[in-house]
Amino acid sequence: MLRVEEITKIFNPGTINEKVAVDKLSLHLAPGEFVTVIGGNGAGKSTLLNAVAGTWPVDGGRITIDGNDVTALADFQRAPYIGRVFQDPMLGTAPDMWLEENLALALRRGQKRGIKWGISKEERVFYRERLETLGLGLEDRLSTKVGLLSGGQRQAITLLMATLKQPKLLLLDEHTAALDPATAEKVLELSDNMISEGNLTTLMITHNMKDAIRLGNRLIMMNQGKIILDISGEEKKHLTKQELLDRFAEISGVQEETDSVLLS
Repeated sequence: MLRVEEITKIFNPGTINEKVAVDKLSLHLAPGEFVTVIGGNGAGKSTLLNAVAGTWPVDGGRITIDGNDVTALADFQRAPYIGRVFQDPMLGTAPDMWLEENLALALRRGQKRGIKWGISKEERVFYRERLETLGLGLEDRLSTKVGLLSGGQRQAITLLMATLKQPKLLLLDEHTAALDPATAEKVLELSDNMISEGNLTTLMITHNMKDAIRLGNRLIMMNQGKIILDISGEEKKHLTKQELLDRFAEISGVQEETDSVLLS
């Protein structure tokens, strides 16, 4: 479903501040695969995700989604293939629009626009049903401006919007990092359920080792713009946090304060 082949991204090339953020990285995701990506600050996690999303053009390599070469496409041109949830709950929704209007925008993404009634009765029934699955009581707040909702509620709405049309690829960019622990756990639970029910091919960036281990069927660790560890199947199921720390230290050569390097 996703093929990243030998991509490179360099910031400030040819200057004293040159930074190779992603270094000839290759990654293949099969349909329905849920991959968690972990690594320290500056490891290249967010750069990888932004390269796939089209936020930043790559300096070399090729990116293919569902057999379509998207390497030269801008982010808005990749929108038909991708659903994305950002770290900041404020980025994924239109705060001055009603909840049902936000959902309508997501549902009609990629469709031709014409002159007709904004939202039909049938659509409202559909939105209520989908919102009810969140378990947050939002099915009775269709005419509430999204900006009045809490951060956790907005992130749950963003997640619903990102998956409403069953994207070819779902990108989760540390989407619980700005939430309190209880809310983060709820949003992760919703994410896992939606991914499982929709059999969505998913790439999830996280700093939390426990979340990276318990969620998904494959774990990737990055360091200095490269993938240094790729674990799946039974090996991932039995992986512990300490084993992950030990393997990171062994492969990367970082022998001290490894836990702080990987954060959680």
